[in-house]
Amino acid sequence: MASRLVWAPDPRRDGLRGFARIEDDRAGSHPGVPHIRALGTMWRFDIHPCDVDTLPDRQRQEVAGMRIGGRERRAAEGETWRFSWSWYLTGALRATTSFTHVHQQFAVGTGRPVLVISLRRRGGRDTVELNALHAGVLLGAADLAPLRGRWSTVELEIRYAAEGRVRWRVADDAGRVVADVARDGLATWYGNAGVAPKWGIYRSSKDAARLPDAHLLLKDLRAHQR
Repeated sequence: MASRLVWAPDPRRDGLRGFARIEDDRAGSHPGVPHIRALGTMWRFDIHPCDVDTLPDRQRQEVAGMRIGGRERRAAEGETWRFSWSWYLTGALRATTSFTHVHQQFAVGTGRPVLVISLRRRGGRDTVELNALHAGVLLGAADLAPLRGRWSTVELEIRYAAEGRVRWRVADDAGRVVADVARDGLATWYGNAGVAPKWGIYRSSKDAARLPDAHLLLKDLRAHQR
């Protein structure tokens, strides 16, 4: 079945209006400072050591959900969606031994993510990885170093079902593929009110020495459904 383009926000045209929710300094810990901005052809997410979320052991600067025609659109059970985007991961945005999520597929109404893409430091090695947190499954990981200081492209295709399917592909700006993994029979739906994508920086405060001022750039967001 062919896929159709459903969502393609443009920072120049839409600013932040293409997203359903903007989670910029929810606790008001850094007043007067915008952390999420449309900037030319991209969106920029800034985070600082002083930033604190409403949950005080973590930091969050994220956008959530797809707004189409003034209404939020969520992925539903039985649907298959393919999300794609480009990232610029700066050297200051460091991998941590605790969580640093840069993308989430969030089960609305459950308080739980279905999938997360994270910058994780394991055994002295910095990686970018895809996890199904509720199932405790590490779906794939790749070295972070080749993606530093350059644009990379990400594709994430998901069939939302009790026994769903996930495919994740990451390539650098020269087209070299650093991750390409697929998994069938994975629970990507569990009785929630829809799944919403999230982008930005959401990280634990535990690795304080690895949390300097940092930013992330995002562009070319697309969501196809089939």
